[in-house]
Amino acid sequence: MQLYSVEKTLIMRHLYKIIGLFIIGTLIYACGSTPVKKLKKEKEEPVVIANDSLEYEITIIDPGFNFYLNSIAKPVGFYSQSYMERWNRIYVLTWNMRHNNSRFDVSIYENRIAYDSRTDYGMDVNYKLFNYFQFAQRKYRMRLDGQPNRIPSRVR
Repeated sequence: MQLYSVEKTLIMRHLYKIIGLFIIGTLIYACGSTPVKKLKKEKEEPVVIANDSLEYEITIIDPGFNFYLNSIAKPVGFYSQSYMERWNRIYVLTWNMRHNNSRFDVSIYENRIAYDSRTDYGMDVNYKLFNYFQFAQRKYRMRLDGQPNRIPSRVR
C-alpha cells in the first residue's frame, strides 16, 4: 500500500514539473515580439492657394498642413474675410521680417510672402493663408503676432 503512495507522489511531482514547464513556455512564447507591419504612409499632396483672376499662387508643402486644414481648422466662413485679412497682414509682416533675419531658422522661413494688403485676394486665399499661419504657429511653437514667444520652460 505504501509503495502505491510513493509512486503516486512521484508521478504527481513529475506532472507538476511538466505543467509548470508548459506554463513557463507558453508565457515566454506569448511575451515574445511579433513582427510589426509597417504602415504605408500616404504621400501628402501640397496645398495650392491660388486666385486665378489675380494670377496669385502659393504652394504649401509643409507635412501635416492638409490634415490640419481638413480636421482641425475652423470651417470656411467661421471667420470673416476682413478678420483674416487683418491677421494675415500682421502674420506676413512678421514672417517676412524673420525671412530677412538670419537669426531665425531658414528652413522654416525659406520664402518671402508677397501679400499686398490693398489687394482683395478673396475668401479662399485668405482662409488658407490664415490657417497656414495658425498651423505653423502650432507646429513650430512660435508666435507670428509680433509678440515674443511665450513657450513655458520645463518644470523641474
